[in-house]
Amino acid sequence: MNAEPQTIEAEEVETFEHVSEPAGRVVAQAGQSLAARQQQDNLPATATPMAMIDRALAMGADPGTLEKLLALQERWEANQGRKAFDEAMAAAKAEIPTIRKNRTVDFTSSKGRTHYRHEDLAEIASTINPVLGKHGLSYRYRVQSEVNAPISVTCIVSHRLGYSEETTLTGPRDDSGNKNSLQQVGSTLTYLQRMTLKAALGLAASEDDDAKASGQSGGPITEEQASKVRALIEETGTDIAKFCQYLGIEAIPEIPASELPRVLTMLQKKRSAA
Repeated sequence: MNAEPQTIEAEEVETFEHVSEPAGRVVAQAGQSLAARQQQDNLPATATPMAMIDRALAMGADPGTLEKLLALQERWEANQGRKAFDEAMAAAKAEIPTIRKNRTVDFTSSKGRTHYRHEDLAEIASTINPVLGKHGLSYRYRVQSEVNAPISVTCIVSHRLGYSEETTLTGPRDDSGNKNSLQQVGSTLTYLQRMTLKAALGLAASEDDDAKASGQSGGPITEEQASKVRALIEETGTDIAKFCQYLGIEAIPEIPASELPRVLTMLQKKRSAA
């Protein structure tokens, strides 16, 4: 069975205007010859630039004509790549779920208290990578950083056919939270990687899923509640590092308010069993 060839769509036909008059005659002749052959084979009378190049070669086209036809082929392939990229992006975005905010930032400086929740890069990657790969998409970063200068991060999203698009953001070094110079660079770099990727893919982040399910605030526990948890941890001889790892947090104050009842019940049961 003969495979159905790809066609040149209406808007792509305009690119033939870039071919010179002699080359145009060769193109027309090649197209007519190809159409006649396809009719004999009961195929649709369609043509691609590469098929027309093959016919032009068979008809003894001059090098100048072939060069113009090759340029036409390159433009056609680039347009096909862009279309494939757009289709893959649309399909992927329809399948990527809302990303859960899994990290809490909470510190106090001379400017006051800073507190917010966000999704880290690992959470984003684990959510989107399987979907992107399914549709032939991938991403990478290009970083520009000079001494005493802002940091620029470019997220490049590519399709397997070769088409890619870039999103660039620039930001100063993050001097919040008593960071040293390397930590300032690392913090800004990670932040810009997250934001350029989200912007490039049009991603959205949700509030904490457990908090939404329970109707409670997505914020962390209060300092008073944290003190109560610490007291129970000490009383039961619980390993704080393992406890935090189990909850997916880095410190006791990061415990989501929605998780507090479960945490207290767990520690109280351990105390009763001792």
